[in-house]
Amino acid sequence: MIQIDQLSRDALTSLGVFTWPIWEKEVSVFDWYYDTDEQCYFIEGEVDVETAEGIKTIKKGDFVTFKKGLKCKWIVKKTVKKHYYFP
Repeated sequence: MIQIDQLSRDALTSLGVFTWPIWEKEVSVFDWYYDTDEQCYFIEGEVDVETAEGIKTIKKGDFVTFKKGLKCKWIVKKTVKKHYYFP
């Protein structure tokens, strides 16, 4: 499951998002499996994430929760830069 939200800057700050590590990925395609939950905030980029339920497009400004057990394919359309956290 993928949940995409739009959070205010105050909400992001209260979660500590801007202190989380940053991950970057160039335009590419790869398979991924989440062995734990992940929360992330997209600073830059755009990606289509393909799952058994369909395709979700994630882009700059999105706060995303990926649930443990998710199998997917990442199709990075514009270089991604995101803060990430494993709760």
